[in-house]
Amino acid sequence: MKNKYIPTAFGLYLNYLVHGMGVILISLNMPHLEQQWQTDAAGVSVVISSLGIGRLSLLLLAGMLSDRFGRKPFVYLGMVCYLGFFFGILGSQSIAAAYCFGFLAGMANSFLDSGTYPSLMEAFPSSPSTANILIKAFVSSGQFLLPMIISLLVWADLWFGWSFIIAAGIMLLNGICLFRYPFPTHPGKVVRETLAAEAPVVRTTSQHACSLVDLTSYTLYGYIAMATFYLISQWLAQYGQFVAGMSYTMSIKLLSIYTVGSLLCVVISAVLVRKTVSSTSLLMLYTFISLVALLGVSLYPSPNTVIVFSFVIGFSAAGGVLQLGLTLMAVRFPHAKGKATAIYYSAGSIATFTIPLITARLSQTSIASIMWFDTGIAAVGFLLALFIGYRNRKTRDNLLTEDELDVDGALRRPS
Repeated sequence: MKNKYIPTAFGLYLNYLVHGMGVILISLNMPHLEQQWQTDAAGVSVVISSLGIGRLSLLLLAGMLSDRFGRKPFVYLGMVCYLGFFFGILGSQSIAAAYCFGFLAGMANSFLDSGTYPSLMEAFPSSPSTANILIKAFVSSGQFLLPMIISLLVWADLWFGWSFIIAAGIMLLNGICLFRYPFPTHPGKVVRETLAAEAPVVRTTSQHACSLVDLTSYTLYGYIAMATFYLISQWLAQYGQFVAGMSYTMSIKLLSIYTVGSLLCVVISAVLVRKTVSSTSLLMLYTFISLVALLGVSLYPSPNTVIVFSFVIGFSAAGGVLQLGLTLMAVRFPHAKGKATAIYYSAGSIATFTIPLITARLSQTSIASIMWFDTGIAAVGFLLALFIGYRNRKTRDNLLTEDELDVDGALRRPS
């Protein structure tokens, strides 16, 4: 039978297309906003940082409340906050006001994450990895479309604010349509109502509860996965220009190649996890490819190597591996997926703060040292992925005589 949540899922994905636009709207409109706020690029960068601070400040609380009160209210809270951000940035006349609206966008991201990821896993219990990976595709699509929209506005000599209004319009119309569609019942409510009568629920929860060791490993992996591709997205163009000796125009194109790699990986991963390849295997494979690619480009920083590297690292590090890790972690929190999402992405948010601080110091030595630093991060990530794979295999072996939880191959009975 056709899944009744497919229209709901499309609406949730469309929110992330707008989110993909939202995270780069300020940076792509920086010259106009500098004039509006009477500041310079450094001042606009301060406003951009407010998005990460707003996200981190509320993510854990939003995830826990999502498990208790359901997913739909938090999806709509995120949409409302984003609408406030789009119109607020356009109306703000100072850095202080813009910072507050940037903080609001970070809150919107937290609300959307805490409501969307659990909703998709609950709507598609047989393929949660696929459902989550597709979020990455829509984020990348939004980041691909926005520069085209802004280019058209510049070509037509139109007001830069139309890019904000277009994003807000898409989200507003989506919110109206999404209101009619059903959301899956969050399992926390079901468990509280049936705990006394449904003994299998108690057994399954206890068998798949996340130990402190597993919780730590997944949280660290969330940090490492975010750090690996976040560092690349910030320094790839500079590395191509100043280390590999590429021209400025060619080095900028590296980011487009990187995005193509990530989108291709989303498509391939979505197919693989629905077939025979487990999410755990893909996690280990992609992390290993990232390590090899980073090691290769650090040892041989030629233009051709950097071009190939851009595609490969986009494919392996930015093509949904972060979402794969989250799905595997959520398996261990069967009735607290919102909390799992919050913990995992809080670690990623911390990476977006700490990594720029570290790379700022390394850049004073050389940009090449930044890529070696990322290679070290990828090595730690590969070791963590191996450990996660070992723990999942151990759990699977312990459940050979019981009914196993089969989530996109995360825990599969051997044939």
